[in-house]
Amino acid sequence: MTFDPFGDFETQGYLRNLTNEKDPAIVRRLEHASFMTGIDAALEHLTKKKQLSYSDVLETHRILFEAVYPWSGRDCLTTAPELAVSRGSTLFARPEEIQLAANYALTHGQNKRFMKEKPGEIMGYLAYAHPFLDGNGRTIMLIHAVLAQRAGFSIDWAATDKTAYLSGLTKELDDPGKGHLDAYLKPFMRDALPEGQLADQVIKAPGLDGTDEQNEVLGKTTDPALKARYEQQELKRKPSSGTAGRRDP
Repeated sequence: MTFDPFGDFETQGYLRNLTNEKDPAIVRRLEHASFMTGIDAALEHLTKKKQLSYSDVLETHRILFEAVYPWSGRDCLTTAPELAVSRGSTLFARPEEIQLAANYALTHGQNKRFMKEKPGEIMGYLAYAHPFLDGNGRTIMLIHAVLAQRAGFSIDWAATDKTAYLSGLTKELDDPGKGHLDAYLKPFMRDALPEGQLADQVIKAPGLDGTDEQNEVLGKTTDPALKARYEQQELKRKPSSGTAGRRDP
């Protein structure tokens, strides 16, 4: 089933991409080309920031995908505020909770000790936030790489296995904060790379061609059954500072 949150796939193509393309394979190639073109500029933006905020997550996505999507840099609270988005059995954060989950990851990820001890938990919260309709994996990979570098380490992504990594991430999303993804990533922790080498490191991460992004709209967030699922999974997650749905200026 085609992921069509806007309901206009037949006239506007996949996610209203700028070429109105419907063929998923072509859109993925466009996305990857945009990502590869924008990765240096996105990392330059991030590395110049003394502290990373949610607005930097939005700006990273905009830089990476503005050549493909007119809504790049805008999260689901703006683009699909009433829709429940999932992938497989994983239900991502409801739109009004996206920033709250991302802020948890950013706050704790900028605590160097926490980041070094729990790199998988930070990645899990970034993935759970799932701010955008597409391009989440590549966006959060850059954020995570910069947080890791500042904490004094890097992940040797070239040595990781795609299937094992995604399995660990799925377990982390389903059962957060229990060390599932930490256990997988820690054997691949190395000394921090210089900022100038981060791009080369990131592009070696598994799944960055976007082929694993197969999102689905389950319905409206107000559906009673979905509300119950949201409430159940949110009980598993640690509260973070800030106000749900608050927007950075």
